[in-house]
Amino acid sequence: MMSKHIALKNIRINDPFWNDVSELVRQEVIPYQYEALYDRVDGAEKSYCIENFVKASAVVSALKSGEEVPVYPVDKWQYTDDNCDENAFHGWVFQDSDAYKWLEAVGYSLSNHFDPELKKKADGIIDIICSAQLDNGYLDTLYIINDRSRVFTNLRDYHELYCFGHLAEGAVSYFNSTGDRRLLDAACRFADLICDTFGENKKRGYGGHEIAELALVKLYETTGEKKYLETAEFFVNERGKKPYYFDVEQGRETTCDAYHYNQAHRPVRQQKEAVGHAVRAVYLYSGMADVARYCDDKELYTSCNNLWNNIEKRKLYITGGIGSTVDGEAFTFDYDLPNDLAYSETCASIGLIFFARRMAELEVKSNFADVAERALYNTVLSGMSEDGKSFFYVNPLEVNPEASRRDSRKFHIKPVRQKWFACACCPPNLARLISSVGEYAFGENSDTFFVHQYIGADVQSKLGEIKLKSSYTSDGGVKIEVKPNSKMKLALRIPSWCSGYELSHDYSLKDGYAYVDVDGEAVITARFDVKPRLVRCSNRVRANAGKVAVMRGPFVYCAESVDNGDNLQMLVLDKTTRFSQQGEFLIVDGWREKPSDELYSDFAETEKERCKIKLHPYYRWGNRGENEMQIYLRYE
Repeated sequence: MMSKHIALKNIRINDPFWNDVSELVRQEVIPYQYEALYDRVDGAEKSYCIENFVKASAVVSALKSGEEVPVYPVDKWQYTDDNCDENAFHGWVFQDSDAYKWLEAVGYSLSNHFDPELKKKADGIIDIICSAQLDNGYLDTLYIINDRSRVFTNLRDYHELYCFGHLAEGAVSYFNSTGDRRLLDAACRFADLICDTFGENKKRGYGGHEIAELALVKLYETTGEKKYLETAEFFVNERGKKPYYFDVEQGRETTCDAYHYNQAHRPVRQQKEAVGHAVRAVYLYSGMADVARYCDDKELYTSCNNLWNNIEKRKLYITGGIGSTVDGEAFTFDYDLPNDLAYSETCASIGLIFFARRMAELEVKSNFADVAERALYNTVLSGMSEDGKSFFYVNPLEVNPEASRRDSRKFHIKPVRQKWFACACCPPNLARLISSVGEYAFGENSDTFFVHQYIGADVQSKLGEIKLKSSYTSDGGVKIEVKPNSKMKLALRIPSWCSGYELSHDYSLKDGYAYVDVDGEAVITARFDVKPRLVRCSNRVRANAGKVAVMRGPFVYCAESVDNGDNLQMLVLDKTTRFSQQGEFLIVDGWREKPSDELYSDFAETEKERCKIKLHPYYRWGNRGENEMQIYLRYE
């Protein structure tokens, strides 16, 4: 059974939990990121993003006037004051995308809450961006500023198609919310150039960092221009064929299977294991799912399903994080999920949610929304601070601040959130996902309205009006008022973590959803058991042998040393404990081992004393200063 998400303009979020989160993004995160794009945040790494568009605009004006424009090297991933001319491009090769993701978030935010001052700021950035576009539609400031002759000559490394993808997504969002076509027209002109450049009997290339695939599908959905879908399909089908295009463009001979990092090691229909850079992977898989749906490609859907199953069943952290190593920000091998070395990039979990929604649109099964929920309520929310002005790039499951400072293997693990990043993909990604969370909560087809996430909202579906009131995150309660246009079904996901639930109406179960027949106005209530529970990990995961985690509803909990003292590894949870709640904390019974300074000794039972262990929602960790954190605890 297929479905389609509901356009954000038809959704009004009204939820006691998500209202606070979305307002934080609207009032704090989006304005803060605007200042960061202009390099006006004290103590934060410089972005150079808007500065590059201004430089590119000057180059375009000079070219139109017939002036001679200098050429600078295009030979590195990051350009700084120390390694390039002051008039050249600065920042990472993908720096343009920060502005595009910010504009995408603004578009969603304006759809939820129109703000004329915010729109004015966005319009100013759009003016700068459009003025930097070449006459042929090309728009990437690295090459426009540094060397126009090198356009599309290193697709593997230099992110032109990636930046285009975020331009297209930002343009669609802004157009849908405001009706302003300027950025959409710029994106379409660039897309037209890409369609003219790549394909059969043209350049047979594809991006080293995927996202153009799903972005072209979004342009197709918005404009109806079929060549955008056809080019997305070409990029998907061409990927991984031999000789590898990445070798061809550099004049090298293909000698072995390579490019796992880029998911281009073999054609996508032959891929069954999620490999390489985790963000790139789930962006690709999302585009594959889109193409499978619109092209009715059952073989491609099977490939998507194989890749999904590998992630969900072998490579997924309890927090919804993916990507277990800093080396390549990548997947490693099945069941390799270290806690204190985890990479678990915020962007990767966001991309996983993209993939989950698209899989649910191909086939409505609860495991897709279950994984999306796990990622959303844990890793994604953990990615930003409570004031919206600092961020985690990496989301570990265990932190020792001393190790982060002194062990080079753990330098990527930060015990406190950072103000900004030179490679700032995660903060604007957070803003755009949270501002569009409604698109991931609900779906519909010809006769059924699907509730994938229990987020309070007023929804105008083609099937009728649906009003969902939710206390899901606090007590598992849901109330749904339905005013159907005609007879319909309401499908409610039964969360995988739920050991018991009650529904007010008769229902039938299919693939993890409870289907309720609705014929006339109705009020359907549900309650899911959100009592705390212990969760074990497969004993194939070496890091968690003999340990358990604690969850309540969709939330993972963790211990922090600010509540429990240093050396969290000495805590032992009593598996027979009766949980008690203290505000946002869970209190569990356990023991604290007494420290032993003797490095080695003959075996004897470790001395320990009874204690209360205080657990905090994982997504809120790190907001009370630098301290230790740990999710998995030993138990007796």
